[in-house]
Amino acid sequence: MKIGVISDTHDNLSKIKQAVELFNAEGVELVIHAGDISAPFAAEAMNKSRCRVIAVLGNNDGEKIILAKKFENIGELHANMAQIEVGGKKIAVVHYSDSVEALALSGQFDIVIYGHTHKIDVRKEKTLVVNPGEGGGWVTGKCTVALIDLDKLDVEIREL
Repeated sequence: MKIGVISDTHDNLSKIKQAVELFNAEGVELVIHAGDISAPFAAEAMNKSRCRVIAVLGNNDGEKIILAKKFENIGELHANMAQIEVGGKKIAVVHYSDSVEALALSGQFDIVIYGHTHKIDVRKEKTLVVNPGEGGGWVTGKCTVALIDLDKLDVEIREL
């Protein structure tokens, strides 16, 4: 089973659409957004995903109530942390990096996904830690997403 991971899209509609097209082409069965979707219209751009989208709020996601309404049609939106089980793997999703190490060391999760830093981070120890970098490209000029093979716990970073 393969999942797609994106974060920090910050209203970049063209890159969100490219990411959704990539995820659909790769046949991912779940998309995870690690926060900073930003405005509700950006969430609407994820409507073409062929699978459910699970997201957490980031520090730039201001219109929380309207974002939550938009997510009713495409998946789930969580406030601070999403804990999900998919493909036999327990996954924690947060936006901020401050709890990542504690979550990874807790032994409760197979994968910890986060965003906020706009920096790619892939570490495999007992727990796989993944930050896909930034999907919007506003800070680094580079738009990246991650594809995770849940069976092998392999991560592939793709530039949009």
